[in-house]
Amino acid sequence: MKALLIGSISVLADTSELQRKAFNQAFEEADLGWHWSRDAYREMLTGSGGADRIADFAKAQGTAVDSAALHARKTAIFQEELRKGIVPVRAETAKLLAEARHLKLPIAFVSGTAKGSIDALLAGFGGAREMGFDVVTSGDDAERPKPDPALYHLALDRLGVAAKDALAVEDNVAGVAAAKAAGIETLVYPNANTQDHDFGDTAHITTRTGARAA
Repeated sequence: MKALLIGSISVLADTSELQRKAFNQAFEEADLGWHWSRDAYREMLTGSGGADRIADFAKAQGTAVDSAALHARKTAIFQEELRKGIVPVRAETAKLLAEARHLKLPIAFVSGTAKGSIDALLAGFGGAREMGFDVVTSGDDAERPKPDPALYHLALDRLGVAAKDALAVEDNVAGVAAAKAAGIETLVYPNANTQDHDFGDTAHITTRTGARAA
């Protein structure tokens, strides 16, 4: 491993339940009478894109909504919670980050989430530099979201590292597909709401032992 790529905000800190609760608060404020249970939300997370999830759900309910506005409100609620810094860095991610920093390896945060959410999360940890991130991406950096590998190609280019020398960690099916499509060795670290998803033969983060510096 010559570079570590953290693939989503919920690999860094398990924010999945904060996301679901933010959706439900936005729905309550809009007086829609919707509530996404954990089971229902887990099923939705097999794909990507919060606004699309809202639009698809509204269509299934036969309800006309402004999905973009609802998603914007959800995002604002979510960011307010992130800024509180109440969600800790996940245990296995913390170990990998510490190893990479010890070995002086470049680290990228390859997220396709809204930039404001990334900034809010990192602010709760003291900023990107404090976390050791040399590169940070957001949804603003690619025309197509994961599973398209564009964000990974961008991160590798900015780090100046070949795909074969990098290790990516993802928590969802689309993210794993994106990293693999970029030719990067990938570990999966499911979050609270993706732990039952089918990741095929992708190795779990806890199967990795020892440093593998090149």
